[in-house]
Amino acid sequence: MRSYGIGPAARLLGVSPDTVRRWADAGRLPTRRDEAGRRLIDGTDLAAFAVALAADGAGEGDDVPYTSARNAFPGIVTAVRLGDVAAQVEVQAGPHRLVSLLTREAVEELGLAVGMEAVARVKATNVHIDTV
Repeated sequence: MRSYGIGPAARLLGVSPDTVRRWADAGRLPTRRDEAGRRLIDGTDLAAFAVALAADGAGEGDDVPYTSARNAFPGIVTAVRLGDVAAQVEVQAGPHRLVSLLTREAVEELGLAVGMEAVARVKATNVHIDTV
């Protein structure tokens, strides 16, 4: 499972690294230390926190560092639902939740899983998921 440092986690959540450190210090966001003493956040924990943060409305009205240039929304995969042929993938990009319907085969080829970083690209009514 992928883990994220404070800086990348902050970028995915649309906040400053200091905010992520404060959340970790307060026990809101679970972290662990690597061999070098750096704080790491497990991808599944970060995905769950991103969903909860968006549900609380945190960041609404703030300047979110994401851009819609070329309709790309970097975020974290928060859910993957596989059917026999089709699949549904959810990405939390700051305060935005994007859902993509794609083939099961595409999800498996990309190795999409909860907690991994991804970019949702929107074109007309379609949402495409790119791995990072």
